Amino acid sequence: MSDPRSVAALVLGAGRGERLGFDLPKAFVPLAGRTLIEHSIRALAEASCLGRIVPVLAPREFARFEAIGLAGIEALDGPVEGGMERQDSMRAGLASLEDEVEWVAVQDAARCLVAPEDIRSVVAVARDAGAAILAEPVRDTIKLVSDGRVEETPLRAGLWAAQTPQVIRRDWLEEAVEAAERAGRQATDDAQLVEWLGYPVRVVRATAPNPKITRPEDLLLAEALLEQRRHG
Repeated sequence: MSDPRSVAALVLGAGRGERLGFDLPKAFVPLAGRTLIEHSIRALAEASCLGRIVPVLAPREFARFEAIGLAGIEALDGPVEGGMERQDSMRAGLASLEDEVEWVAVQDAARCLVAPEDIRSVVAVARDAGAAILAEPVRDTIKLVSDGRVEETPLRAGLWAAQTPQVIRRDWLEEAVEAAERAGRQATDDAQLVEWLGYPVRVVRATAPNPKITRPEDLLLAEALLEQRRHG
């Protein structure tokens, strides 16, 4: 069995929650009696394949995080101070990890419904391939639009919607973050950083809904999904 200590999770939670109607960071928006970041961390801990779970937050939110009461989760560490941009937070999180960590699972706090079995699957594939992301096939037709005009309709058959966690070899990710900084590039997700360097990234299909909580209706959907899971 692979040693969990060689895999660490960085839980990115610096985004604001204004679109959800809350005047606080999105990670601390309540959902069914817990914050979004608490749901995410508990799912990561339940997967039992991660040696460390490190929240990356704005320093002003450290006290709020400590007040949640997650001390019983053995793998939990931090929090670590994030930066203005996602890649700044990634760099800070990577710098906090011990030398024994070989793979990094990047998790958005707002994807708080991720299934532990999907986390285990992505980690297993990444250990074999170097990098893997959780995703699902796109169900809607996608239009490429410029100035309100449709420019192209890509074939839906090959399109997947990326989710988190995204699990990547640590050395690849560190190299990719530094290369992006030198080039002045900002990625829309973490796997894109290593894609730019030509590293292969595998896709693992999600077996359970894993939406990103962004709008008020997302909270309603998440509450319904949690209730459904509780009752089997």
